[in-house]
Amino acid sequence: MPFARLATATTPTCHIGLGLAAVGRPGYINLGRDRDLGENRSADALRTRTHELLDAAYAQGVRYFDVARSYGRSEEFLADWLNARPDIDDVVVGSKWGYTYTAGWTTNAEQHEVKDHGLATYDRQRAETDALLGDRLDLYQIHSVTPDSPALTDRDLHARLAEAAAGGLTVGFSTSGPAQADAIRAALAVTVDGEPLFRTVQSTYNALETSAGPALAEAHDAGLTVIVKEGMANGRLAEPHAPDMLKAVAEETSLGCDAVALAWILRQPWAGVVLSGAATVPQLFSNLHAPAVDLDVDQLTRLATLREEPAAYWKRRAGLPWH
Repeated sequence: MPFARLATATTPTCHIGLGLAAVGRPGYINLGRDRDLGENRSADALRTRTHELLDAAYAQGVRYFDVARSYGRSEEFLADWLNARPDIDDVVVGSKWGYTYTAGWTTNAEQHEVKDHGLATYDRQRAETDALLGDRLDLYQIHSVTPDSPALTDRDLHARLAEAAAGGLTVGFSTSGPAQADAIRAALAVTVDGEPLFRTVQSTYNALETSAGPALAEAHDAGLTVIVKEGMANGRLAEPHAPDMLKAVAEETSLGCDAVALAWILRQPWAGVVLSGAATVPQLFSNLHAPAVDLDVDQLTRLATLREEPAAYWKRRAGLPWH
C-alpha cells in the first residue's frame, strides 16, 4: 500500500498531509476564507496559490496530498504541479469520487456539489481523474459514505473497485455526518471474494467531534490507514474563532490554536495522516508546528471538555456559509 512509503519517512511532518479542498475552488465553508483568499478567486490565482502551498509543504517534508473530483479544479492544479516536477516521485496522491462539482466557479451557487455513489458516476469520474493524474494516483476514495449509501451494498461497484485494486490502486472511503462510526463499521464488513475491499478510511475527527474515534481505532486494528480530515473543524478551532479553552492551552505552549488542535489528533495512536486544509503558506507553516506540541495530561483533560454532541456539531457545520 502506498502509505507504507510514509511509514518509512523520518521527517517530523510525515504524518501531516495537505488537502486542497479550500483552494481548488472559489467557494468553501471554512471560516475566515474571505480574508485568506481576498477578492481574486480566478482559476489562475488559485492555481498559483495551490502551487505555492504544495511547494512549501513538500519542502517541509509533507508527502501526502489530498484532492477530490468535487474540489473544483484541485486535481488539475495538483496534476500541473506534479507534471512540472517530474523528479518528485516520493509523494502519495489521493483523490475521491462520488460528488460532482456544480458551482460553475462561483461562490453563490444554489448547489455547489451533487452526490451520487452509483457505478455510472464512478466510471465517469474515474476516467476524469485518470485523464488528469494518470499513474500518479495512489488512492481513490468513495467520497462521504454514510450508513445509507448504496456504495456499501452495490456488489457491481464493489467488483469494479476490486478490479482497480488488483491493478495497483488503493481503494478507500471517506465519511461525514453524525453517524460516521456506523458507516465505518459497515464499510469494514465489505468484502470481495472473501477479502476486505477498503484499505483506507478518511473521517472527520477533531476536539469538537470525536464520535468516530472508537470506530477509527477498529479500522486501524483491521489494517486500514486512517486519514483525519477537518481537524480544524472548518476554522472553528483556529484564531480568532477558537474556544477560550483552546486559546488558553495554545498560550501555554507558545504555539497557535491550530497547531494545538492538530497535535491533539496526532496523539491518537490510530491516526495515520492528519490533513492540513491551509489556504495560505503562513497557515500551513503554523499547522506544521503540530508535531512539536507536547501536551501534558492536564492540557489534554481540559481540551476534552470541548467535545460536542455529534448531531449539534453537524447541524452547525451544515449551517456554515460558502465563502
